[in-house]
Amino acid sequence: MALKRTLLGMLTPSSNTVLEPYMGAILHGLLPEVTVHFQRFTVREISLGDKAMAQFKNEPLIEAAKTLSDARMDVIAWAGTAAGWRGFDVDRELCAEITEATGAPSTTSVLALNEILDRTNVTRLGLITPYLDEVQKQIVANYAAAGHPVTTERHLGDKGNFSFSEYDEPTIAEMIRDVARDKPEAIIVLCTNFRGAPLVEELEKEIGIPIYDSVSATVWKALSMTGHDPARITGWGRLFQELR
Repeated sequence: MALKRTLLGMLTPSSNTVLEPYMGAILHGLLPEVTVHFQRFTVREISLGDKAMAQFKNEPLIEAAKTLSDARMDVIAWAGTAAGWRGFDVDRELCAEITEATGAPSTTSVLALNEILDRTNVTRLGLITPYLDEVQKQIVANYAAAGHPVTTERHLGDKGNFSFSEYDEPTIAEMIRDVARDKPEAIIVLCTNFRGAPLVEELEKEIGIPIYDSVSATVWKALSMTGHDPARITGWGRLFQELR
């Protein structure tokens, strides 16, 4: 008898070393029913420079999605946050192109986070990233325009992308605690190569504020899109238990 499986496909920046192990850990309890699979494309730097911005043109992502679809994915997600500074519409357009090219429904990390913020009516947002000042400024402007003004933020001024993975959990935890002191309604950790996801469960208990990590949010949305109850995921924060 054939094994009934759900296959989650993730398009991954080439220099990302956090996304794959963390998603595997989040989904470990659902094996072998749900598995996650990755296809990389080149991303080496995060800035507003022309060369860095060109990394996120749709063509390489579509080609990566086509390759991933050889393994018959049930959903394909762009597991990256570039729309945070490029503008949210680019991810909506990308999803439409992925679905047209592969036949698979599609989402992105940013669209998943934005759905969470919309559903929870967040009007005072805390923002954590490792990004440069110029990138952070554009993200803040985009969230303000979307009705989720950032009232407090912390960032590290790094253009990475590989280097984002080298910041340890205590560094990120302290950034979250700093933002929490200003009492936002929610905090997002916006970067899929940043070690936020394992911190969420305990820090939410400590600070009493929901924390939405971009890696976790992508898993949450992919599970929802494929008919799985996100509440089956435990130990990774209230998102999986409260938004179903």
